[in-house]
Amino acid sequence: MSGAGAAAVDGSSVVRLHPLHVRADGDSWVVGRVDTGDFIAVPPVGHRAITLLSRGTVDDVRARLRDETGGDVDVAAFVSALVDVGFVAEIDGHRLESAPPAASMFPWLRPHHLRWLLHPAVAVAAGAVVGVAVVAALRDPTLAPRHRDLLWSGSGGAVVLGNLALVWALILLHELAHLLAARAAGAPGRMSLGTRLQFLVAQTDVSGVWAAPRRARLTVYLAGIATNLVVWAVAVLVRGVGGVDGRAGAVVAAVGLLSLTLVPVQFLVFMRTDVYFVIQDLAGCANLYADGSAYARHLGARLRHRLLRRGVPPGDPSRRLGARERAAVRAYTVVLLAGTAACLAVAALVTLPVSVAVLTAALHGAVGGGSTREVLDAGAVLGAGALFTVLWTRAWWRRHGSRVRQAISRTRHRLGGRWTA
Repeated sequence: MSGAGAAAVDGSSVVRLHPLHVRADGDSWVVGRVDTGDFIAVPPVGHRAITLLSRGTVDDVRARLRDETGGDVDVAAFVSALVDVGFVAEIDGHRLESAPPAASMFPWLRPHHLRWLLHPAVAVAAGAVVGVAVVAALRDPTLAPRHRDLLWSGSGGAVVLGNLALVWALILLHELAHLLAARAAGAPGRMSLGTRLQFLVAQTDVSGVWAAPRRARLTVYLAGIATNLVVWAVAVLVRGVGGVDGRAGAVVAAVGLLSLTLVPVQFLVFMRTDVYFVIQDLAGCANLYADGSAYARHLGARLRHRLLRRGVPPGDPSRRLGARERAAVRAYTVVLLAGTAACLAVAALVTLPVSVAVLTAALHGAVGGGSTREVLDAGAVLGAGALFTVLWTRAWWRRHGSRVRQAISRTRHRLGGRWTA
């Protein structure tokens, strides 16, 4: 059985909750299941109700809260809400179905194996390595990243495939840093592919880290950026101190530059990057992206209402938030709208035309009867483009496919269950 209606909740009901992690967060409490990554924010009375539910019936909890607060709390409705988010294990002995625990990669890695990653000394050491590399690059400008570092071979195909392999290896290392830091904090983690606008991205689900203290959470969010900076620093020091040159030095320089280029994209906070999660946490927001998107839809609906002058003006969803969180959401909405518009414009005006031109040239090179090397280079470019398209489409469909199917179903229903020309 599952859902709020699976077992009736009344005053005599006895409720057993799943193991929940609870921590104070400003004027509210964060409550959730580390094993599934589901967390909610509740007011103090909600936290007190959760505490009391293990000690009696729903009516007992309601009476106790009435004595403590002087108000009447609908505990039965609160329990139903907890059922909906999967926090209730049993009602009156009837076990409820809920989301299974989130699958975690490398389950054999235990928090005590990795606890050292959260020690401040690790951050100090990483900062020291990066600082030494910066000083070395300032003293010897040839160690600073240059775009020609990526051209480490005379073969275009080798450069394309080699750099692609290096980028994805560095991305894997970036995500692995998030996962290991989250595991050190006691949270599960799982890496996967996803899409953000036109980008194919690797992502690591570490939702369970909400249970950890803020310093640990920020460490998890920033672990990927720190890893990229350390890789760049090591590349600089290997070239400068180790004296590596020639083809090996060129490849090391490419690794450093590619690792460094992964850092700026994390500041595109309108796509829920690492820096986005830092800002969300510091701003005290539960879900900055969802609330910002809801407020953006509200602004669009309000504009349509003013232009068409009909219907009831839409309500402002940000009004339910506290003053600080509401200000953060409204400011983020501006960034969300501007960033998304700029990103899509660049995709339409720059990325798409360039990609078409490159792929067209590669296609001509593959079938134009050139040398074997030219055909192989063209094939490498076409293969890389095809692989990206397949992976992006698969990741996009996994995220949005259910909504597409629902939209098609609604359209067919409106057309009487059949397609018309």
